[in-house]
Amino acid sequence: MTMKDYQILQKNYVVNTYVNRQLTLTRGSGVYLFDEKGEKYLDLMSNYGVSIFGYHHPIITRSIISQLSQLISLHGSFTNNVRAEASKELIARCGLMYKQIYWSNSGAEAVEAALKFAVLKTEKKKFIVCDHGYHGKTLGALSATSGEKYKKPFEPLLWNFVETPFNNVPALESVIDKNTAGFIVEPIQGEGGIHAADAGYLSNVRELCTKNNILLIIDEIQTGVGRTGAFLASQKENISADIVCLGKGLAGGIPVGATIVSSEVAAAIPKHIHTSTFGGSPLACAGVLATLTMLDPERYAHVQSVGAYFKERLSLLRSNLVLEVRGEGLMLGLSVKEKRNDILKRLQEEHVLAIPSGDDVVRILPPYLLEKEHVDTAVGILQKILSEMV
Repeated sequence: MTMKDYQILQKNYVVNTYVNRQLTLTRGSGVYLFDEKGEKYLDLMSNYGVSIFGYHHPIITRSIISQLSQLISLHGSFTNNVRAEASKELIARCGLMYKQIYWSNSGAEAVEAALKFAVLKTEKKKFIVCDHGYHGKTLGALSATSGEKYKKPFEPLLWNFVETPFNNVPALESVIDKNTAGFIVEPIQGEGGIHAADAGYLSNVRELCTKNNILLIIDEIQTGVGRTGAFLASQKENISADIVCLGKGLAGGIPVGATIVSSEVAAAIPKHIHTSTFGGSPLACAGVLATLTMLDPERYAHVQSVGAYFKERLSLLRSNLVLEVRGEGLMLGLSVKEKRNDILKRLQEEHVLAIPSGDDVVRILPPYLLEKEHVDTAVGILQKILSEMV
């Protein structure tokens, strides 16, 4: 029997907006993905941070299959038991300073809602964003995203977005004025190069936003849900935002977005102003509940331990191509000279999957099931590749 050429089939029928990695993946199990021939690949990208518990995890799979047999979707004008439970549990994980959730279907949608809610609360339309920041490609989220790479063809964009250097509190303070609605920031810049907030930066930002009566919006779409070894990366500084955005792995692989707000912000949001037919579907919320049950102190400790081990092993790589190792937990970046894309290609040839970040960073976002032996395998292959490139 002739095997179908899925590369050609997809190329013919799917709009060409992605780089083609020339690899057809058909199933997954644990920390591995498998191609159409059954070849196994070590996953260090978790579908850009979505598959945080790998593939075919029994707890997530059982929860989603069970919900499929009951109710898949339900409009938000009706109450649903799973949505109500998931909302309660998610608020408990984020902290009691957060009071209510707006459910959507992606991280970009979560940011869109955050921006609109900030305008409703403040009646202002100026936002401050960070250089190298990334918040999505829909028009509002794109307006908050740094640089011309994704924005240039669509300018002029929305409202008034002012860019300031990341990790620079005085620079932030200098651009706040009476027209400012809020400041949006990632604890670790994912798309922008795995740049982490300095110790004390977020707490100083929180204090500055409170002092100037502007909203703090923290984008935890990539850093949240345990990625750095805490449920929210911002919790490590013992602060709360006025709005926090989540997505990626929150629902165990089912599309989801969550915009989580304080009581003051929630009170400013009228009925009908911003809704989503599929937001908070029972299916997605079943995935959320299953995911939350597995995020416990033991899991966070594992993420911290394996992440620290991975970072240490990366720092010992011997190559003049390596510039820096960045990141925290299982959100790591290897900055290299010139040959980043070649390294990603060679890793794939060696059956290890990683992804890019910024212009020169190999981004590592593995599932939380990763063990030290997987790290040893990946770093050994990476050292072999780097040695061959000298």
